[in-house]
Amino acid sequence: MIKHACLTVRRALSVRLRCFSHVSSGEIIEDEFEWTHLTRQASLYVHWPYCLRRCSYCNFNKYISRQSNDHIMTECLQKETETLLQLSQVSRRANLSDKAEVTLEVNPTPVGMSKLEDYCRAGVNRFSIGVQSLQDEDLKILGRDHSSHQALQTIEEARRLCPGRVSVDVMFGRPEQSVESWEDELTELLRVCDDHVSLYQLTLERGTQLFKQVHGGQVTVPAEDVTAEMYQRARRTLDQHGFSQYEVSNFARHNAVSHHNMSYWKGRQYIGVGPGAHGRFVPLGEGGVTREARTQTLEPDVWIREVQQRGHGTRRKIELSRLELLEEVLVMGMRMSKGISHKHWELFSPQLGLCEVFGASTEVQELLQTGRLILDDRGLRCSWDGLALLDSMLPALLVELERQICPQLQKDCHVDSLTKKTSNPR
Repeated sequence: MIKHACLTVRRALSVRLRCFSHVSSGEIIEDEFEWTHLTRQASLYVHWPYCLRRCSYCNFNKYISRQSNDHIMTECLQKETETLLQLSQVSRRANLSDKAEVTLEVNPTPVGMSKLEDYCRAGVNRFSIGVQSLQDEDLKILGRDHSSHQALQTIEEARRLCPGRVSVDVMFGRPEQSVESWEDELTELLRVCDDHVSLYQLTLERGTQLFKQVHGGQVTVPAEDVTAEMYQRARRTLDQHGFSQYEVSNFARHNAVSHHNMSYWKGRQYIGVGPGAHGRFVPLGEGGVTREARTQTLEPDVWIREVQQRGHGTRRKIELSRLELLEEVLVMGMRMSKGISHKHWELFSPQLGLCEVFGASTEVQELLQTGRLILDDRGLRCSWDGLALLDSMLPALLVELERQICPQLQKDCHVDSLTKKTSNPR
C-alpha cells in the first residue's frame, strides 16, 4: 500500500517518505542556489502513521490500526499534499527534478525487504533502514520485529537496488550495552553497510514501555559518561572507515549525505504531510509573506476527517517572528560540522552578521578560547570536541542572539512607524 502512496504523492509533485530536489552533487554554489531554495523550493515529508507494533522506546506519532483503511489514508495523503502545495505556491502541482532524492524509511523485516523493488519502481531512490542493533537480545528488549540476520539481508538487497544511496540507523546507549560491545558491533556493521550511517543515542521517553522498565528497576541503561565515550569511539571508528561526520548524528562517505535532512539544517522550507507532520513554509497561496510553523492533527482518524472536509489537517499554524526564525537557523545550523557560513546567515539576518551578534559576548568568547567554538572568516561552527557538547553551548548562543536581535527589532519597528507617519500625513 505504501507503494501506491509513493505513486500518488509523486503525481501531486509532478512515506515515512522524504523528497528533496537538488541540482547537482558535490559542492553547492551558495548565493543564488541558497536563495532559490529559501524562497522557491521546498522539501516534502510524508508521514505514514501505522505500525504493526510499537517499539518499547518509541513515543513517535504511530498507531496500530484496528481496521484496514490504507486506501483512505493514501487518498488523504495525496489530497493534503495537493492542498499544502497550493498554499505554499498557488499551484496543486510542482516539478520534481529527475535528480530529486526520494527516501523511504524501511524496517528490515522479510516483508519490508520483499517490497524494496516495488518501492524503487514507484520512484524511491534512497533507503533509510532502521537496523538499530545487530544483537538479537537487544532487538527483543527494544521491541523490534526483526532479527540481526534479517537486517543484514535487507541492507544487502537495498544496496543492490540503490548502490551508494542506502543509510542505516543504529542506536547506542541501549540496556546493558558496554563500550567494547558497541565498538565491536559498529565495526561489524561497517563491513556490510553502504555510504551513510546515522547514530542515535537511546532516549528514555516518558510514557514508553522502556521508560517504565528502567524506572522500575527491571532494566538498566549505561551511565552518561559511558554513552559519551560510546559516541566518541563511534566517531573515531567511522572516521577510520572513511566516513566524514557532517552533522551531530550523521556520517557519510563519497559525499552520500542526506539532502532532505540538509534542508532542515540549512533552514530551508519544507512541507509536512500526514498525521502529526510538521512544516515550515511561506503560505503564498493565502497571500502570506512570513514563514509559518505548521503542525498537522495527530490522531489519524481525526486527521482523515479534516482532510476530507477541508483538504488538509493543519491543527496549528504560527507565524515565525524574525527572532524565532533566527533561533531555528542557529540551532539547526550548528548541528552541521561546517556550521553556519557568513553568507548563509546574511540570507536570514542582513542587518546583523555573525560577528556582530556573537563576537562581543563574554560567554561566547570563553567558548572560543577553550576551542569548543570557532568564529572565523568561514563562519560559526563547533570544533570536533565542541560538536559533542553542542547542547551545553546552545543556551549561551541563544541568549546572546536574543540580546542582540531584540534592540534591532525595536529599532526597525520605530523606523517603520516614522515612515508610515511621513508617507501618510494628516
